[in-house]
Amino acid sequence: MTRSNLVGGELLNWSDLHPVDARPAAAGPAAAALLATALRPDDSVLVAGPHALDLITDVAERVTSVDVLVRSAPDAEEIAEALADAKGEIYCGSLDRFRGEDQYDVIVALDGLERLIGPDTATLTWADALARLRERLAPGARLLLGAENSFGFERLLQPAITAALPRDEDWARDVADTAPAGLKPLQAALPDADVYAVFPSLVDAQLAASSVDGLAAVVAARAVAARNAGPTLMDPYRLVLDAADAGMALELAPAWYFVTGELPAVLPVDAVPAGPGVLLEEHLLAALRVDDQTTLRRIIPSYVAWLQAGGNGSPDNVILDGSSYRLFGEPQDLDVVGHLARFVRRSMESGSRQPWPAGGDVHALTARLASMAGITVPPEFPGSNEVIRPLGSAEQLTTVARLSEELAAASARAILFEGTVSGIRRSLPYRVGHAVLNPARVIRRRVRRVLRKVRR
Repeated sequence: MTRSNLVGGELLNWSDLHPVDARPAAAGPAAAALLATALRPDDSVLVAGPHALDLITDVAERVTSVDVLVRSAPDAEEIAEALADAKGEIYCGSLDRFRGEDQYDVIVALDGLERLIGPDTATLTWADALARLRERLAPGARLLLGAENSFGFERLLQPAITAALPRDEDWARDVADTAPAGLKPLQAALPDADVYAVFPSLVDAQLAASSVDGLAAVVAARAVAARNAGPTLMDPYRLVLDAADAGMALELAPAWYFVTGELPAVLPVDAVPAGPGVLLEEHLLAALRVDDQTTLRRIIPSYVAWLQAGGNGSPDNVILDGSSYRLFGEPQDLDVVGHLARFVRRSMESGSRQPWPAGGDVHALTARLASMAGITVPPEFPGSNEVIRPLGSAEQLTTVARLSEELAAASARAILFEGTVSGIRRSLPYRVGHAVLNPARVIRRRVRRVLRKVRR
């Protein structure tokens, strides 16, 4: 027996849990981690908006009672069936039709406020929707709210020309239901909230962190790069890391979680490895950018020794802590040359500044690094003949400019050399020396001139 109550403004032929041409519901390990931190056994909870079914059932298992408000009628029936043994009610309809006097210890709206209404809602601004939810909070209650960033990393990564049509839910509407643009207006609307940057999106929250730096920035960069695997204006991985170095990763995050009220513990971020250290890849790239051969010749042999002693990780998933190394993520089935070659490919894909000539091949650059550790690279290895191009359009243009500069410099040197050689050949010392060193050739040329005159 279902407990789906229609409150008005419901969508009868629409699903946010199983969308056909729309984004899915809020989900991800970071969302689960936030709920695990924020919920208490005696809480009464309202889950507002589309959330993955496993998140909703997880909430029901952790608290005393849970009510759910969704706009999709099919979703409401599915959720009611999944929560058949839980205490609470399922409401189907728009937030502006959701009446009642019930108040809650926690309101969970990790998907944001935009999908709490349907096309039947005439006007409901984001601020009005937030006010309606806050009215249902009991004294001392907690609000867990998600918000997308309309000017985040993906806005900077989108190709200049895109042929993608808007999805069904993206077409313009008369309802001003989008969140304020930028972090500062949202913080002004929620001055009592703690802010967590979410990567890579609300529907796939892999990481939620209040400070995006160090290894947290690496995890965030990986998440953004995985989501933006196609052609981009800039390399997604490097863009996030550079923004983190500049202290801008929080402002440019794809989305945020805003958490009000007292939490029993700090939000766990299991994706970020514990302990000190820096990513080995970043340390090596920093040395390459300034042509720090001393650091390279010190780190490469040490890293290779770690690999030969049983370590199994490429520089992009190895943490360097002083002179020790530890794996960050899953081990990789590669030999020593393979690990070095992976670093070379990633450095070339990033388009970052390197001391060797632009346009170098994987084999030659891998051999250069391997020689620092006394390793001879075989004539061929997997990917040794691969042509590597920078991932982002900006980095590709930078590489083209660098190649053009190197070609122009080489051409200038060739012209200078040719002019120098020509001038030397015309000089008297050169001609005298040429005659002394090549007497037979000089005599032969004079005999030929005499014979030509005699024949005439």
